[in-house]
Amino acid sequence: MTGENTGRSFIKSKNRHGWLFVSLALILLGVFLFYPIVYSLYLSTTSSRGIVQKFVGFSNYARLFQDSMFILALKNTLTFFLIQVPIMLFLALILATILNDKTIKLRGLFRTAFFLPAVTSLIAYTILFKMMFSLDGFINGVLLSVHIIKSPIPWLLNPFWAKVTLIIALTWRWTGYNMIFYLSALQNIPDEIYEAAKIDGANKVKQFFYITMPLLKPLILFTAIMSTIGTLQLFDEPMNLSQGGVTSATIGPGNSLLTLSVYVYNLCFKYMPNFGYAATVSYAIVLIVALLSIIQFKAMGDKK
Repeated sequence: MTGENTGRSFIKSKNRHGWLFVSLALILLGVFLFYPIVYSLYLSTTSSRGIVQKFVGFSNYARLFQDSMFILALKNTLTFFLIQVPIMLFLALILATILNDKTIKLRGLFRTAFFLPAVTSLIAYTILFKMMFSLDGFINGVLLSVHIIKSPIPWLLNPFWAKVTLIIALTWRWTGYNMIFYLSALQNIPDEIYEAAKIDGANKVKQFFYITMPLLKPLILFTAIMSTIGTLQLFDEPMNLSQGGVTSATIGPGNSLLTLSVYVYNLCFKYMPNFGYAATVSYAIVLIVALLSIIQFKAMGDKK
């Protein structure tokens, strides 16, 4: 019995020391993660004007459907998501497949070149794109010199072209980042599978669609969900590409670059501060991300 009691006391002591060891991490998680989540959820049921705050229940959520600025920001964000994300992921998959070919020389150089935009300073690259896509910028200069266009395209002055510019900028920055994920997965696929397919008469295109894509399906789903989250939280690029930036009354021509995250910023710091309604819009983003993620899981045939 003495030995059994000693063993139990040792286990209890070990458990106490374990909880003591992780206590600081748990406290930090509670203070900086769980408390903000709970408090922001409560905040979404209030309406505030400066420091004056009152409880309004679910009125903020009902207000979303009548808020023209929220609807515009939602349309813009979904436009960027539906166009940019598929293009970016498909290009990343194509590039990864090409650069996985051992017969290509200087593969390491090309891989580094395509990945570099992902580690480039966000401010620097958006300012560069703003200069390149100005009326007298590099892009219009090249297009005019080769006679593709007859007059400069108002890239950042027209709502349609402003969206195109933002999509190009996002694709340039994040394609190489996703390419690295696909490239690492492709290197784990045995060469024998492709050799057997080649013997059976499958060309490169059939190998891509019937071997590469099915085997990379879990990773494609992962990058799609991460890209969805990133796009619905899109903030820096629209703010920096907008002509007036944070000081402008509109984000892009006709608010064409207004996204949900930018609208949350405006509600907190540009308009009359209403942190309660801003929290409501933030939770709307969370719900939209969850819904789109579920749709992607179903579309990819994941039954979990």
